[in-house]
Amino acid sequence: MNPSRRTLLAAATAAALAPALPESASAAPRAAAATPPYASYWYPDTLPAGSPGPGITWRSLKTWRAADDPDLAFNAASVPLARRFTPAPANATARSRQARVQALVSFGPTSGNPAQGSATADYYALTHWAYLDELVFWGGSAGEGLILAPNAPVVDAAHRHGVPVLGTVFLPPTVYGGQLQWTRDLVQQDAAGHHPLAAQLVAVAAAHGFDGWFLNAETDGGNTALGRAMLGFVEELRERAAAEGQRVTWYDAMTVNGTVSWQGALDSQNQAFFQAADDLFVDFRWSGATLASSGAEAEQLGRSRYALWAGVDVESNGPDTWVDWDAIVPAGRPHVTSIGLYRPEWTRNHLPAGQRAPEIFHAADDRFWTGRSLDPSAPDPDDPWRAPAVSVADRSTVTSAPFASVFNTGHGLRWYEEGAVVSDTPWNHLGLQDRLPSRRWVVRTQGARPEVSFDFADAWRGGSSVLIAGEPDQPVVVDLYATRLPIGAGSVVDLTYRADAGSVTLELAVATAEPGGPGAPPPYRYLPVNTINGHPRAAVKSVNGWDTATVPLTGVSGTVHALGIRLTATRAPVRWRLGGLAVRPAGTPPASAAPSGARITAADGGDLRLAWNAAPGAVRHYTLHRLLPDGTRRFLGATCQRAYFVPGLRPEQGERSARLEVRAVGELYTSSAPVTVTHTW
Repeated sequence: MNPSRRTLLAAATAAALAPALPESASAAPRAAAATPPYASYWYPDTLPAGSPGPGITWRSLKTWRAADDPDLAFNAASVPLARRFTPAPANATARSRQARVQALVSFGPTSGNPAQGSATADYYALTHWAYLDELVFWGGSAGEGLILAPNAPVVDAAHRHGVPVLGTVFLPPTVYGGQLQWTRDLVQQDAAGHHPLAAQLVAVAAAHGFDGWFLNAETDGGNTALGRAMLGFVEELRERAAAEGQRVTWYDAMTVNGTVSWQGALDSQNQAFFQAADDLFVDFRWSGATLASSGAEAEQLGRSRYALWAGVDVESNGPDTWVDWDAIVPAGRPHVTSIGLYRPEWTRNHLPAGQRAPEIFHAADDRFWTGRSLDPSAPDPDDPWRAPAVSVADRSTVTSAPFASVFNTGHGLRWYEEGAVVSDTPWNHLGLQDRLPSRRWVVRTQGARPEVSFDFADAWRGGSSVLIAGEPDQPVVVDLYATRLPIGAGSVVDLTYRADAGSVTLELAVATAEPGGPGAPPPYRYLPVNTINGHPRAAVKSVNGWDTATVPLTGVSGTVHALGIRLTATRAPVRWRLGGLAVRPAGTPPASAAPSGARITAADGGDLRLAWNAAPGAVRHYTLHRLLPDGTRRFLGATCQRAYFVPGLRPEQGERSARLEVRAVGELYTSSAPVTVTHTW
């Protein structure tokens, strides 16, 4: 990649928090420092000369073993890659089975990147997964480490939406401290002619639960022999990766003769690497002519032209970046290649520090992914930024019941349970993100269009709710989920909502067939929720100012293809919140099964590392509380993993020991009985 673009590397040795010290991840607990866990990073083999900077730990991938990794329990993803389907596109220009979208995202620094979220809402909480086909966990630097394993929260959120995640192998240019020895280390062979680092990369991805590797070899000074060695390495890596269901993407930098020369095309200099890998990221130097020839060349090789990601650098200007979109995704003819977005986290990073409130970030992110109209069903034809929603059909993973969402985006200003604040500490943990509406926001009305957004001032559970605000003078339909939900007799839908201002008549919108074509509305039928013939429904439960209505799917059978809501204002202006939605069998949902074997694996004063055994059955996440001497509970946090770091506990009210509780939370947000562990002061 062009060094002038790589602002990430300018602070290659920036200070970070101290990493975890070694302890056994699988053996019985033993005395060890209870330090915060961080995302893993390594050098291939040889470590740099000198000493690492503050908060940086130098590690060799060649010597890594899963059984010896003290942070693996925190870093191993828990959500399998979901299968997704493509509904009828939201507009007439979005297409399926043509261009795909890849994103290279830096979620944090190479070192000191928290494994389980942190106490701030200022985070790149990516939510527009419906348009993504591959996420690259971007980073690496000469002063910290070159090989990055994605942290578990990112992988869990991506997998929940059906998006594979790749770790990064970055061999930096010499101008950024790259050493040719690291390239030689990566491609080294053993006595049998195998590449031990290829086996290690596949083992890391398998142990951490992510989906493969993005290879970016940019250290210059190589020769043809090194080029041949790299090609052999990539071939073996892909063979091993494919056997584990993993994939490999190659970046257009090193050529077959071992030198670094960015082609901006698929050609004779990188064709062998393309053939050895699953995909090729085409450097930003492409033109309309080189992309056209590259697509044709891929097809002549028997490959899809959409296995080529045309690099689009949005790090500096986001949706104000000028792009020759007709060279990639022309409107009037088949797409030429796929799209490779470099650093779309501009939507967060361009905001001044201290002014990155979640709602401001999401407004910028919606603009980036959806376009200026902020409605994927009605793109603005004069918008120079061709947002992914304009060209690429969205996908969904909502295919089985029970299904529930509290519209949790994975970060927030507070944590809520049943409408009550149980923690007023800002937080982020992307793994706690729900499956979110893929089309944000499709609003259908013949009158004034209200604003629809994620809001963080109040929530039913988690950290966010959907806020609809405005002065609607005609009924308003908001599309929520494209689904493939088979339903049976007695199926119901729960809606949890609250009116902060004004009042509305609420109806559930249900479609059991696809729209008539791209851009057409789903063929909804409308079921009353909060009133029947002007009278309140009986099946409404109120808790902390929120109402939960249970709507029987009477007369609905087969498969639900879309879910939405219809609001008709009876008093405006309206500020109305949707806090939760669930599709489930009738009756009281059963409680979740409890985890077992809660234990403290390391302790240092009030800093604790906890672990437990998985609860039987499907688990959405685990919550942790502290039981205080007066019998009340204090929320400590939540995670999808079976390990958690608790910092800074102190004795309360003269207690001699702290009692901690772990509960499993199921798909319908039912909590299990607690499993407890005690820490003696």
